[in-house]
Amino acid sequence: MKLTTKGRFAVTAMLDIALNEHQHADNCPPVSLADISERQHISLSYLEQLFGKLRRKGLVTSIRGPGGGYQLAHKAETISVSQIISAVDEQIDATQCGGNQNCSEEGPCMTHELWASLNQKILAYLSGISLQDMVLSQENDTHVINPPTMHALSPEKIVNSAVKQTV
Repeated sequence: MKLTTKGRFAVTAMLDIALNEHQHADNCPPVSLADISERQHISLSYLEQLFGKLRRKGLVTSIRGPGGGYQLAHKAETISVSQIISAVDEQIDATQCGGNQNCSEEGPCMTHELWASLNQKILAYLSGISLQDMVLSQENDTHVINPPTMHALSPEKIVNSAVKQTV
């Protein structure tokens, strides 16, 4: 399972716009793709492809003409990371079969439910993070969201637990 550059770049570019809107509050100029390209080191032609999809899915609006560019179509707190990834046709799937339960000739493989469950956890996690959460994490230089299970276990406990299970 891997998130490709398509999803990563779309989230990065949307965060760039959200940060711009947050900094300028009520008098926010649209952000040009050239500016995002320069700041985030993403190819302009790649951004054009991504923003075509983001616009069609209603996550951004475009403003034409001099001083034109893109703005968020909704408030940052209402746009989740999972919406952005989905808008650019990115699939996060840990199963070998794409969720079709045909991993082997007999149907689902022995570990299908494990990977399907992981998909659900990842989707829930990304659905719980908004652009606003990410803006605040950039401002405060903090983590966006720490998974609850990781709070309870220190890295040492995780390693010790893994060692015990392999012995």
